[in-house]
Amino acid sequence: MELALVPAGKFLMGTLRTDDEDDEYERAVDVTLTRAFYLGRTEVTQAQWRVVMETTPWKAKPLILEGDDYPATHVSWDDAQEFCRKLSAKDKQKYRLPTEAEWEYACRAGTLTQFVSGKDATSLDEYAWFSANALEANERYPHRVAQKKPNAFGLYDMHGNVWEWCEDVYHWELPGGADPLVTVGGTPRVDRGGGWASDANYCRSAARFCNVPWRGDKVLGFRVALTVDATPTAVKQSKAKPKLKAKPPPPARAK
Repeated sequence: MELALVPAGKFLMGTLRTDDEDDEYERAVDVTLTRAFYLGRTEVTQAQWRVVMETTPWKAKPLILEGDDYPATHVSWDDAQEFCRKLSAKDKQKYRLPTEAEWEYACRAGTLTQFVSGKDATSLDEYAWFSANALEANERYPHRVAQKKPNAFGLYDMHGNVWEWCEDVYHWELPGGADPLVTVGGTPRVDRGGGWASDANYCRSAARFCNVPWRGDKVLGFRVALTVDATPTAVKQSKAKPKLKAKPPPPARAK
């Protein structure tokens, strides 16, 4: 499993003023990541999953191709957590899922536009498997990892291919501050990045969705992060803001 070092830094998480989208679920917040971390260069592959878990949850499922370099799918958030626990025990390191803030920071890799390829989806084909070059091209399945260009951090398929689980409990309002991680407030967990059946809008760096933690699907996978020191500080959403109770999350499904 190859990991890329992602440096500490500050960024504006969510939909930026320069973006075309104006999604209140993505309202931008300032985030500081105080520690560098490692992130898988690719989504966890079927071969890597088999070595650690000794199972094949994608076996004989529709719209799936089998092979060592295809992403492991039909994997729930709970399954991904168990993978991280077993891998940590095997490798004597503390593996985990990335936080939502870490994921977006790593996806952006210093860019301020909707995609690492630019402000619109004109060149997204160079970096991502999404509806235009997969679903509509009758290639209706997750593709082998690392076939497109990596971003500036050396990470592949951050846009498209499969949605990726994050550590956070989903909250409609993005968490900000230092090393944010939402651990309270509901059941659905965050997934990011879009997938092979998603249109470009769902593959933006700021696009976010959620699913219940026990759900696995043909468009759901994950990549691992490696904690170098302490785990990120948990962020509890304030109950003092009435508006937080008034807004429900979007439907718990991945497109």
